[in-house]
Amino acid sequence: PSTAALVKEAIGNTRAAAMDVAAACSGFVYAFSTAQAYVTSGLAKHVLVIGAELLTRFLDYTDRSTCILFGDGAGAVVVSASTEPGGSLGIELTTEPQGAYMIWLPAGGAKSPPSRETIARGEHYIRMEGRETYRFATRTLASTALESVRKAGLEPDDVSLFIPHQANIRIIEAVAKGLNLPMDRMFVNLDRYGNTSAASVPIALAEAVNSGRVAVGDNVCIVAFGAGFTSGAATIQWTADPSRGIAGDASVRASDVHVRLPIDWDSVDPIPAALAELMARDPLHIPLDDVVPGEPEPAHREVHA
Repeated sequence: PSTAALVKEAIGNTRAAAMDVAAACSGFVYAFSTAQAYVTSGLAKHVLVIGAELLTRFLDYTDRSTCILFGDGAGAVVVSASTEPGGSLGIELTTEPQGAYMIWLPAGGAKSPPSRETIARGEHYIRMEGRETYRFATRTLASTALESVRKAGLEPDDVSLFIPHQANIRIIEAVAKGLNLPMDRMFVNLDRYGNTSAASVPIALAEAVNSGRVAVGDNVCIVAFGAGFTSGAATIQWTADPSRGIAGDASVRASDVHVRLPIDWDSVDPIPAALAELMARDPLHIPLDDVVPGEPEPAHREVHA
C-alpha cells in the first residue's frame, strides 16, 4: 500500500482518502499544491500533508559524493479551508525533463527489479551527477520562488522568510543572491539534519514557526528542487497560530497511535536449521511460506531482498 494508507491506519478513526505524491525533494511542495487544489475545489476541508524520507537506507557509505549529504526525517502541516484572508497565495511548479537521470536509483523498481546482480553492482544506492544538479538548482530555485511570489502579487522584499529545500548551503546562498536578499531572510537548518529530501521543507517550516521566525500575518515562501528535475514554490500568508493548536483538544493523540506490522516478529520462532540452510544458499529468493508462520500466504508471493 501507499505510505499514506499506512499512516492513516496508524492514526485510525478516519475513512479519509489517502495517497502518496512523489516528486523527490520537491515532493512536499507538490503535495502542498495538491492539498490546496482539493481544498479550493471543495473536495476537502482539511488535508494532512506529510513529507517523510528514510534516505539512509539507500546510501553507499563508500561514496563520499552522496553518503555525507543525506538524512532521515519527517514533517507535516494541515491545510484547511477558511474564509479568512491569507493562506496559500501563489504556486509555481516545473519539471525539466533533461534532468530525469541526474539523481536516481538505477534499480529496485518496476523498470529494473532488484536481483542478485543489481545488488552486487550497488544499483540500489542513490546516484547523483553533482555538478549538473548544482547548476540546475542555482539556476532554477530563485526564478521558481520569484514566479510564486509574483503570482501572489508580491515582490521578494514583501516576504518575511524564504524556506528553501536544505540541499546545500551554496545553493541557498545562490537563492538569496538571485532574489537580491540577505541570507538572514533564508531559513537554514541544513547543518543539523543534512538533506532530508521531501521532509526538509516541513521540518524547516516547523522550526521557523516554533522559533518565532514566522508569525501570524507574515508572508512565507517555501521552495524546493529535486530529482527529475522538479522544482516548486508556494507563497503563503501565515494564518496559523501555534498556541491555538497546542491548547486545542487533539482528536488523535500521539500516545494513541500504534503502527500495526503485518507480522508480529516477536512471536516468530527462531529460524529453523532447514530454513537457515535455504537462506544461505539463496538469500534473495525465499518463499514466504517458508518464513512466516500463521496465516498462509498466496503461493506466488515471495520476498526479494
